[in-house]
Amino acid sequence: MLTLFSDTDCDVTPAIAKEYGFKIIPMPYAVDGKLYHPYVESQDYDHKAFYDLLRQGTIPTTSAISDAVYVKYFEPEFAAGNDIFYVHFSSGMSNTFENMNRAVKELLEKYPERKFWTVDTLGISAQSLNIVFEIGDLFKAGKTPEEVIEWAKVEVQKFPLYFIADDLKFFRRSGRVSGLAATMGNFIGIRPVIYVNEQGKMVQIGKEVGRNKAIDRMVQYVEELGENVKDHRVVIGHADCQELVDILVGKLREKFGDDLRIYVTMVNPTIGSHCGPNGMGVCFHGKHR
Repeated sequence: MLTLFSDTDCDVTPAIAKEYGFKIIPMPYAVDGKLYHPYVESQDYDHKAFYDLLRQGTIPTTSAISDAVYVKYFEPEFAAGNDIFYVHFSSGMSNTFENMNRAVKELLEKYPERKFWTVDTLGISAQSLNIVFEIGDLFKAGKTPEEVIEWAKVEVQKFPLYFIADDLKFFRRSGRVSGLAATMGNFIGIRPVIYVNEQGKMVQIGKEVGRNKAIDRMVQYVEELGENVKDHRVVIGHADCQELVDILVGKLREKFGDDLRIYVTMVNPTIGSHCGPNGMGVCFHGKHR
């Protein structure tokens, strides 16, 4: 038997996990010293309440999970005779995967007959979710883990994510975006444009004045970089800014047609702790990142 895993930093919800047969590893965050694990305390999550908290001045923190936590998730599967296939967010954004690798090495020594495959999406949020959807579809179609790994070697780099941010104090604190201008975002209406590069790291690549120009730039990326866009999903992730999503969806449907497969997801709280409220990103199938 094969057990599929993903994590909440891929924006995988309990409903998505149930549809595709994934088990979810929750990535924690802390508010005022209290640790939270998405979808552990409750199968529903009030994203709006979380982002409203950030708007009021709260700045959460995040942390890597330990070797022992990975063992807690993976060992029962190995002990039951199951192999594991884990689709996860970018290893370039967290040292949690160093902990995971140590845990898996220990477990495979204990259960040498078992197999463990991973796909590093080299992405985050909507980007990772788009790849999770594709891999879920492949397994539903009867593909083997080896076939999915071969698919991922080519296709992971063909799901770019472009993101516009609002309040950059969250990104500045986390230090997870390279090239971020020190004064960027201090002026009303300036929206930095960020993307995730081939190494799975976030990089600022420009700025736009005003939300409409920023959204137009996102549509331009889909037009210029898109490859077989309508044969795949377009996933939009947002940090509680449905008004911007509606504008982007309208512009994309105007360009590509009403039958464009668009999936909208709310950015998970662990990633939201770094990007803050009112940001939005779009992931699509492209020629490259």
